[in-house]
Amino acid sequence: MTPLPGVGGRPVLAMVESNTTGTGRTFAVAARSRGLRPVLLGRRPERYPWVAEDGVEAARADTTDPESVVAVARAVAGPAGVAGVVTSSEYFVAVAARAARRLRLPGADPAAVDRCRDKRRQRAALAGAGIPVPAWAAAGTPQEALAAAAAIGYPVVVKPADGTGSRGVRLCGDAAEVGAHSTALLGGGRDERDQPSLPAVLVEEYVPGPEFSVETFGTEVVGVTAKHLGPLPSFVETGHDVPTPFLDPDAAAALKAAGQRALAALGLGFGPAHTEVRLGSRGPVVVEVNARLAGGRIPTLVRLATGVDLIGATVEAVTGFDGGGGPLPEPGPGHASIRFLVAAAAGRVRRTGGVAAAAAVPGVVDVAFSVRPGQHVGGTGSFLDRVGHVVTAGPTAAAATAADTALACLELDLDAAVGVA
Repeated sequence: MTPLPGVGGRPVLAMVESNTTGTGRTFAVAARSRGLRPVLLGRRPERYPWVAEDGVEAARADTTDPESVVAVARAVAGPAGVAGVVTSSEYFVAVAARAARRLRLPGADPAAVDRCRDKRRQRAALAGAGIPVPAWAAAGTPQEALAAAAAIGYPVVVKPADGTGSRGVRLCGDAAEVGAHSTALLGGGRDERDQPSLPAVLVEEYVPGPEFSVETFGTEVVGVTAKHLGPLPSFVETGHDVPTPFLDPDAAAALKAAGQRALAALGLGFGPAHTEVRLGSRGPVVVEVNARLAGGRIPTLVRLATGVDLIGATVEAVTGFDGGGGPLPEPGPGHASIRFLVAAAAGRVRRTGGVAAAAAVPGVVDVAFSVRPGQHVGGTGSFLDRVGHVVTAGPTAAAATAADTALACLELDLDAAVGVA
């Protein structure tokens, strides 16, 4: 491909922080392949080991402030200029959108992103457009949470108004559990990235049924992902299948339509989005819309199963490169799955093993642990409890079975006596 024009070197793709599941790293690879110079902007760039491992440039910036992101990006880029601004982290999608707007670069509408990030506003917009969502109420105090739960009916889900990665999401079966969990959430004040969190929780109806996510780019549905969840009361995602195996065509069509209607209601339609939907007794119920690429390596599964490169397409969209944002290729046939090894309890890693055995399972394309001996793991009830993964791909839905087989080969020994809060 022909690089974007630049003066005095390659134009910069400014990457605002990163997620923890590999997409940020892949953004840098995609940028380089398109003749761009990726630069990671972060308050603590050293928190991302891949930056040094891959020789990616990094610069310190206050990534809670769009003006700081703009100033640092311009200073780093010099005469070559800033080609685009992107992030793979839910916590920074609003800042990235505002920075792109200030730089007059392509990007999502900042107002739509704000509407999406605040789950109270998101739910109100979806319900106002007639899109099925769980019964819900916002609460700013434990007493308000208890009143909401009583009105909705137990069990209820209680979660932060602006969280991500299942962090703080919990099924509560009675008033005592709602009171304790809402008190803990409202008393935190700051999120995983040490930013101020919204002073509210969502109390919502628990919708039984399988969970899916609709992956979109612009207003186009790229595919529907089947999601695997760990045991309640937490909602840790333990695996994904692309495409959804054994899903009725009518149900698949209804899920896709729900995803597209949700985007329209929120004013989204630029680049990637990830919409989580429960297929309940009354049909698809939209649980959450995220104005970004999916996490959990779902973009990798989409590429393996269909040939559609969502990460590359996102880089092209935010830079306007090669007519970025244009139609994606038609998805090809194929299947891909991921399974995560989740620490069942809090403890210190004593030993990991089984990688070679897992890698030998036919269909496995990637297997790795993300923890090392001596590290404290588990106990969060969120994606942070995932300690390893296996990825499989193949021409049939047998890829999912292969992922289950390979996951069973992985070994994690914990010194539970040490304990971790």
